[in-house]
Amino acid sequence: MATKEQYEKMKCIKENLKGLGSVAVAFSGGVDSTFLLKAAHNELGEKCIAITAKSCSFPKRELDEATAFCKSQGIRHIIVESEELDIEGFRENPKNRCYLCKKELFEKIWEIAEQENINAVVEGSNLDDNGDYRPGLQAVAELGIRSPLRECQLSKEDIRALSKEMELPTWDKQSFACLSSRFVYGETISEEKLAMVDKAEQLLLDLGFHQVRVRIHGTIARIEVLPEEFLKLIEENTRLNIVNSFKKYGFSYITMDLTGYRTGSMNETLIDKELYTQK
Repeated sequence: MATKEQYEKMKCIKENLKGLGSVAVAFSGGVDSTFLLKAAHNELGEKCIAITAKSCSFPKRELDEATAFCKSQGIRHIIVESEELDIEGFRENPKNRCYLCKKELFEKIWEIAEQENINAVVEGSNLDDNGDYRPGLQAVAELGIRSPLRECQLSKEDIRALSKEMELPTWDKQSFACLSSRFVYGETISEEKLAMVDKAEQLLLDLGFHQVRVRIHGTIARIEVLPEEFLKLIEENTRLNIVNSFKKYGFSYITMDLTGYRTGSMNETLIDKELYTQK
């Protein structure tokens, strides 16, 4: 059950959204944006629309889940094509890759919002996102995108608790980030390598692992799973299945990260700590 403090934050969210009048929600189908979309639709009804980007960095399974949720809730859902690989500099995977992509995406969402006479574009970053390197938040600030969850000081824990109260199917969904985040900074991103990562992660999910990342270093796959699932990963039949399948996908070497799953592990390579920490 949600706490009194969490209910107060929910009240803040409702007032925040109601004050905007009409919104276009940047919707990925994850825990945060699903909660935000549902809250916005509850407050604004038809004055709330969802916009999702379709791209090679976004697995089809995630797009299908986002589409199904909007259909189940009667929320108008617009899908836009995102050609992030055509953005100048994106393929080279610089440290500000996320900024380049978010800027292009939010500009498209704003165009749709203006065509629909919608007052604001909102996105689902939360309080916890302030503690990691999140260059995409620069695009949010530059383009006047609103972040109600951060504005009302909601953490991921708050969002999960309130999502459960609202009986949202995503309340316990595992965290997800776009497939481009699996590449070490400076390594070229391509459609082929994105497909390799997508297939590899789908296999691990199909094998029953709960939270996975397959980080790509050239032709090396670095698998991250929860520490409590390490033994399952190296069980003989499972291990051989993974090795043989990953090699078919195009990987030469398959490794397990002994630290285990964590968000933003590629950011650990950043030397500039001032850049790494959001202010």
